[in-house]
Amino acid sequence: PFFVNRGGLPVDEPTWERMWRHVSRIHPEGERVAQRIRGAADLPKIPIPSVPAFQPSTPIPERLEAVQRYIRELQYNHTGTQFFEIKKSRPLTGLMDLAKEMTKEALPIKCLEAVILGIYLTNNMTTLDRFPISFKTHFSGNYFRHIVLGVNFGGRYGALGISRREELMYKAPVFRTLSELIFDFEEAYRRCWHTLKKVKLGHCVSHDPHSVEQIEWKHSILDLDKLTREDFRKELERHARDMRLKIGKGTGPPSPTKDRKKDVSSPQRGQASPHRRNSRGDRRPSGEKKPADSKAMPDLNGYQIRV
Repeated sequence: PFFVNRGGLPVDEPTWERMWRHVSRIHPEGERVAQRIRGAADLPKIPIPSVPAFQPSTPIPERLEAVQRYIRELQYNHTGTQFFEIKKSRPLTGLMDLAKEMTKEALPIKCLEAVILGIYLTNNMTTLDRFPISFKTHFSGNYFRHIVLGVNFGGRYGALGISRREELMYKAPVFRTLSELIFDFEEAYRRCWHTLKKVKLGHCVSHDPHSVEQIEWKHSILDLDKLTREDFRKELERHARDMRLKIGKGTGPPSPTKDRKKDVSSPQRGQASPHRRNSRGDRRPSGEKKPADSKAMPDLNGYQIRV
């Protein structure tokens, strides 16, 4: 049912409004059907997937498998209606609040929602590096986009996510280099008759769920039509080195959090305020090095910190 979550309870009002706005356009009797479903007492109870919990001794690879199983159990959203609105420009703390809502409602998700959920469920794995990987492919005259959460543990790369295709989501952390991981995705696309056109790589995501930093989604943009195979591999390894250097040097002072900014309602840009890094000029296109700026952080201007 569109308007009942997996526990048989109605979804919250904002989610209900979003879904109804889409469904009413294609189903004139949608409101009547929805009310009949919401009022039915004999509907079977659908089991709600349990959010994975781990013992401190549980190895990271086993935790990643459990997180991926949970994402799979939510199932891919084939309805044509996106249940959760995700704005990539939101601070990390806002996206983590949205991830909590996903675990509460337990509705089907798509690839971007799976990335946000993967970040939320791996925040306590501080030895795990997480970064977004976006793909643009071409098939039968159309372009398609997909995103997964890249992970790096102990120098081995893998990925978390969800897709219509089994081979385009989870990758165990067994790849020795980032290029091996990306080439594996490229081969998986080739088996689906898709041609990989672009790969966009972000930087590592903070483990602080209260951080007001924005996720850097497009630190490196690699256009395969403009790169030779060897250049493509070199650019991937260069990005991997950039991430290692950023982690090794740190990103400057700790990012502001809700608790640290209780007395601030609307921070303004100043000497101590972070500034934006995700403009077009800051992105590194294919084959072009991005100047290092280890202390740069996103702009907080216009963002209301909730207490």
